[in-house]
Amino acid sequence: MELFLISQSENNDYDTYDSAVVCAPSETVARNMNPRDGEPMTDKDWDYAYSSWCSSPEKVKVEHIGKALEGAKQGVVCSSFNAG
Repeated sequence: MELFLISQSENNDYDTYDSAVVCAPSETVARNMNPRDGEPMTDKDWDYAYSSWCSSPEKVKVEHIGKALEGAKQGVVCSSFNAG
């Protein structure tokens, strides 16, 4: 497992996520993780995600930040939520 910083700059209003550190096996998996709960985003989720995240996986910036400890599970390590 690897650690990635996922972020978006499309939607910076109140009650939005701007970034999260996630544990995932690949950049593709990380890009498609929901910063709220780490679950994979489906096409339906992307339709509704713009209210708190960005509108498509192409708008997610993914940065590899390191290797996770052995035995780490896929999911969100921490996230940044801008409460309003």
